[in-house]
Amino acid sequence: MNPGRRGRAAGPPVARPDRWRFRGNIAGVGSAEGTRVVVGDWPESPFGPFADVMVERADGHRLLLAPTEEVAEFVSATYRFDEVRIVAVTVDRSGHRWRVAAGPLDLDLALGSRTWLGHLLRLVPGPLASSLGWARVTDLAARLLLPGVRTVGTAGGGRIEWYGARDVRRVVAARAAWDGTDLGDLRPVRPAPRFGFSSTPAGPSVVTVVTTVWRREEPPSHRPVL
Repeated sequence: MNPGRRGRAAGPPVARPDRWRFRGNIAGVGSAEGTRVVVGDWPESPFGPFADVMVERADGHRLLLAPTEEVAEFVSATYRFDEVRIVAVTVDRSGHRWRVAAGPLDLDLALGSRTWLGHLLRLVPGPLASSLGWARVTDLAARLLLPGVRTVGTAGGGRIEWYGARDVRRVVAARAAWDGTDLGDLRPVRPAPRFGFSSTPAGPSVVTVVTTVWRREEPPSHRPVL
């Protein structure tokens, strides 16, 4: 698997209409200007490898920057936005640095060390970490330890979504520009972005995660997950 450039989605979604699973990384950062950015980098998904960006500007305007109409339709049916733009989205990862380009957004991230939580998460077996039952257990801990973070909840379109975090690394520096205007230095992700039932951690970070979205038609244990 090449962890480098992620561009437009490759290939159609798999034929399973009630369950979608995404494996990748979510980066969440704030800026001195007030814009908060959440980048999803998904090497494995029902839509092929792709990246997307959710942005909440300082005035509260929420945007989705998606690489294709297909991705935009799915993400905007799951989360809430005031505006959706179809743009080329790329994530270049080299060592401990990320370079993100998505339409009006240019973002550079420098990653630091693994957090204490990241060390703990790496001890959890993969099948358990991605299960709905484990997400319900970790949701209780997240409510106490990470305000605004939830690991399971109701998404748009009558869907349930859960996150199986596998690792967490700090973001120690960031530079962002919107339409060429510098957004200032790295800041916590506050106030929490209003895209869905959960926010990224307030501390700027990159979380390695398995995200599952399920349309409630039968108990999830009755159907295999791709």
